[in-house]
Amino acid sequence: MFLDILQQRGFRHHDDFHKPHHTHPHGPIPVETKKTGSGREIKIVRRVLDANEAMAEQNRKAFAAKGVFVLNMMSSPGSGKTTTLVKTLNRIKNEIKSAVIVGDICTTNDADRLSETGVPVVQINTDAFGGDCHLTANAILNAYESISHEEFELLIVENVGNLVCPAEFDIGEDARAVILSVTEGEDKPLKYPLMFRESDIALLSKIDLLPYLDFDKEKAIESIRTIHPEMPVFEISSKTGEGLDPWISWLKEKIAEKKEKPVNA
Repeated sequence: MFLDILQQRGFRHHDDFHKPHHTHPHGPIPVETKKTGSGREIKIVRRVLDANEAMAEQNRKAFAAKGVFVLNMMSSPGSGKTTTLVKTLNRIKNEIKSAVIVGDICTTNDADRLSETGVPVVQINTDAFGGDCHLTANAILNAYESISHEEFELLIVENVGNLVCPAEFDIGEDARAVILSVTEGEDKPLKYPLMFRESDIALLSKIDLLPYLDFDKEKAIESIRTIHPEMPVFEISSKTGEGLDPWISWLKEKIAEKKEKPVNA
């Protein structure tokens, strides 16, 4: 009954297409063990990331063959990812055929909201795999295959809310976007440098709340620039719509670039 309800709402749950994919480096995974000169054992988890990289490259080729631009959207929980995506999709869906893969540990709340836009949505819950704090390339492939019969040119992956793990796992995306909300600390980019270093664009969200918060916007942008000097930063408010046009223009430009790029490039 639960899956029937999900299908009626226009998206599929991960149980519909589940294949084992848990490769989280914090859990009981296959590792290599080496001994140092002092006899200490060092466990090597590089193999896990290498396996994910290989799968990510397969994904990249599959997306390129279909001409699909893939955006990996990442942030901490509560930054406004889902609301930003709902507003974005409602603005572009008549012009750009889109689909979404949503990652959460539990619930389908975000997929429920995104499905209201009318685009295909796939929900992946990681609780069955120990509550992974990120999506892997294999999970993305399984989800993509469940909707690959659909015609779309943009696939957005709303990754699990976390500023650490998602940055470490390539899923075969063309670009990465990170959202930092004004309800978070200005120094988040300095505390989680890998996320901001590996992203291609940053969105400073919920700027409509600035008058009510003790948040230094310029300091936050300076922190982002310290980690990634050349990365574009767009200030947005999904509530008022402020700043959404430049962000959407960036997205459309990247989709157009993907279309012009040779498949084997």
